[in-house]
Amino acid sequence: MAAAAAAGGGAAMAALWGEVNRCGQNGDFARALKPLNRILQASREDATALRCKVVCLIQSGAFREALGLMGAHAKALGGDGMAFEKAYCEYRLNRIESALRTIESAAQRTDQLKELYGQVLYRLERYDECLATYRDLIRNSQDEYEEERKTNLSAVVAAQSTWERVVPEDLGLREATYELCYNSACALIGQGKLNEAMKKLQKAEGLCRQSLSEDSDVTEEDIEAELAIIHGQMAYIMQLQGRTEDALQLYNQIIKLKPTDVGLLAVIANNIITINKDQNVFDSKKKVKLTNAEGVEHKLSKKQLQAIEFNKALLAMYTNQAEQCRKLAGSLQAQSPEHLLPVLIQAAQLCREKQHARAVGLLQDFAEQHPASAAEVKLTMAQLKIAQGSVTKACIILRSIEELQHKPGMVSALVTMYSHEEDIDSAIEVFTQAIQWYQQHEPKSPVHLSLIREAANFKLKHGRKEAAISDLEELWKQNPKDVHTLAQLISAYSLVDPEKAKVLSKHLPSSDSLSLKVDVDALENSPGATYVRKKAGKLAGHCAPWGKLPKNYDPKVTPDPERWLPMRERSYYRGRKKGKKKDQVGKGTQGSTTAGSELDASKAASSPPTSPRPGSAAAVSSNVIPPRHQKPAGAPATKKKQQQKKKKGGKSGW
Repeated sequence: MAAAAAAGGGAAMAALWGEVNRCGQNGDFARALKPLNRILQASREDATALRCKVVCLIQSGAFREALGLMGAHAKALGGDGMAFEKAYCEYRLNRIESALRTIESAAQRTDQLKELYGQVLYRLERYDECLATYRDLIRNSQDEYEEERKTNLSAVVAAQSTWERVVPEDLGLREATYELCYNSACALIGQGKLNEAMKKLQKAEGLCRQSLSEDSDVTEEDIEAELAIIHGQMAYIMQLQGRTEDALQLYNQIIKLKPTDVGLLAVIANNIITINKDQNVFDSKKKVKLTNAEGVEHKLSKKQLQAIEFNKALLAMYTNQAEQCRKLAGSLQAQSPEHLLPVLIQAAQLCREKQHARAVGLLQDFAEQHPASAAEVKLTMAQLKIAQGSVTKACIILRSIEELQHKPGMVSALVTMYSHEEDIDSAIEVFTQAIQWYQQHEPKSPVHLSLIREAANFKLKHGRKEAAISDLEELWKQNPKDVHTLAQLISAYSLVDPEKAKVLSKHLPSSDSLSLKVDVDALENSPGATYVRKKAGKLAGHCAPWGKLPKNYDPKVTPDPERWLPMRERSYYRGRKKGKKKDQVGKGTQGSTTAGSELDASKAASSPPTSPRPGSAAAVSSNVIPPRHQKPAGAPATKKKQQQKKKKGGKSGW
């Protein structure tokens, strides 16, 4: 009976294994779990059944259960016999560091483990090691996955170009697929070659449509969903090129498609927020929700996530959420203590709260702790001082940035600011220090000579003639053939030492030695000339016929030669004579007399009218009220008396 039972059990087991095999061939891994569980009930440590169950769980997406099963039966499974499956489960559960440890501790690194190792290194942003891994795989593998490996290799190169600003080498990859074209475009964006990148993306779009349209089961919606990431990069290029309206339109079209890629949605939402800046904050507050979606942190690089957090802090500042802004900026500073932007956000928030002194103190502390960022911090501090009206203090801060003191832009800014404060001595000192730096480090630099000339001009403008002469002499010494400098030097000496100016003028070249090659005729007849020489060859009396003649034209009368000039510019114009009643013109409402001129018959009688002077008719007529505004002198009074009479009667009659 025992033998019979054993035989019966063997048949049952065979049937169960047959069912497992059929499910595996059909790809129905979830259904295969049922016979596997029955097998494991009979034999809990059956290594083959355990391995099959782990694979079925992974294929069904139950990574946590598969990892738990491998942990519970590690001895039966034979140590690292399932290193790949364990590392893969950890990778899919976003336990990237654990997956790396599992791979590195494996006794033998199979091709499967190498493939996974490349993915893990990419997620950890260890691009150099990742690149070497994929190159090794491509060299030593020959199977149907070669195209995928090349795609992954190009993705690594694109990431290096974008995040590490590494100029990518030519890998010689034939861009036959839209994925390879897309990655190539991303690498070009990282190099700033935006027009070339756009062409690559357009090619990728065409290849994608062509590839997907060959499958009859793929709908237009499916194609648009696949194109979303390509269109997202196109919009990003438009944004970088300043075509913000076009970029916004394309970004919003992608959002309307509701793609399942939460990483893509988060990036697009963030880019829209950067376009909005401190405007349209209601839209930005809606878009920021897309950046908080579950799983976003596993889809984006560290720099992308950091940029999103920065923008959240700025949005909080723009929407007057001071506490939220401080919280986000403080968290960012704790994560990246050396990063300047969180400190700048905190300083900006303090300035919005009118706490400028605290903002400057915060920046000062950061500059002392991080000397590498001191220059940028001090520039910001100077800007704050200027905003407060403390120009001199801003100059002191700017002059403390040693590595920028000699830069033309800094010299120009400081001289302008000191001139505004009328501190000419300090402005000249700025010139002097910059010139000395170039004298020591780059004496032949064009910037050096340019600074000397600018210093000389500045000193001449502000009456420092001797100092200006010293600079001009240095310039002339550097280039004795420079006629322009010599002319300036002679002009400067003429103000303080005319004899010296006369001596120097002998060094000027003679007019005969100057070959100007000026075409006088062309110059005189040019459109911009104030005088154009009349062309000879026309006889008197043979003038060109008139176009339209005036109505009162008389061919017997010689026309006024000054008729084309405005009246004020003619030789016989004597100006307009003004009448005595000029002050009464234009006072009060239209048609009324001035406040001082009352209708008093007695006064009018006692003042005889003044005779108009010749030529004053226009001035007199301007005081005349137009006929349509004239009223009989007694009309208003008569009307008022009539109204009073009606009131006395007690009845209005209306």
